[in-house]
Amino acid sequence: MKASLCVGEYCENAYNVEGLDIRVYSMEELCYCLKENAFLLDLSIMNDKLVDWIGEECKVWELAKQLYPMVHKQGSLSVFVVTILQYVGMYDPEEILQVEQVLKQGAGLSNLEKRKSQIDYMVEKRKYAAAIRGYDMLLETWNHLEQEGKELPAGKVRAAILHNKGVALTGLMFYDKAAYYFNEAWKTDPDREHLDAYLAAKRMELTEDAYVAFAAQNPENYAESLELEKRIEQFEREWEQQPEYRQLRLRGDWRVNDRVKYDAENERLTQALKNSYRTSVSV
Repeated sequence: MKASLCVGEYCENAYNVEGLDIRVYSMEELCYCLKENAFLLDLSIMNDKLVDWIGEECKVWELAKQLYPMVHKQGSLSVFVVTILQYVGMYDPEEILQVEQVLKQGAGLSNLEKRKSQIDYMVEKRKYAAAIRGYDMLLETWNHLEQEGKELPAGKVRAAILHNKGVALTGLMFYDKAAYYFNEAWKTDPDREHLDAYLAAKRMELTEDAYVAFAAQNPENYAESLELEKRIEQFEREWEQQPEYRQLRLRGDWRVNDRVKYDAENERLTQALKNSYRTSVSV
């Protein structure tokens, strides 16, 4: 990135970038957002609302005049984004070329696949509730297109949507629902990753005795269940070496020997968990 003076004004009214749920207050923040998330962008970002914001809020009318025709004539996404990056001048030509290549590669993906990438990004950012709603809408769109006989991506894409919805549900500790979607993904595409996730979710959902009974009722997955148990044992050994585990042991000592410190630490952890949960479910 090369140094440059600020282009336009810093805005009081932020722009919420379509599909990313990222708020930007300046042209520089917009450019950073576009560059870092180029693989998630689609044509929805090319709209009058963004161009109006660039002109009216940032006061960069010259750039806005260049962008309006691209929006109204449904021009190239890569040209639209590159025009913004070049005008602001934050990045070297080589960096802008890399963004252009990413955008052109993404042009070969279907709208469903691009939307999936955007929702997957929400899962990475722990926006689990918003991601679940997004996957539901995506699956509804898929079913609608299928009923109309429209061409759809390969079955692996649908399986990945189901799988990642299971991941989001796991993030909210809905292990029974997560197991259902992992299993649906496995039925759609018999990939080992889906089966492993399904068994892990059942292991988290059920008591130890119930899981043993579940494994006995599904002998075809005996080898996978045995391997899962070995991995869990390994995770437990690794967990015992972590600072968090030692902190829990220390809290056990406080509970017996220093009740004031124990209660204060409980309050701190409870508030931290509440804040984390609010972040995970926010849109």
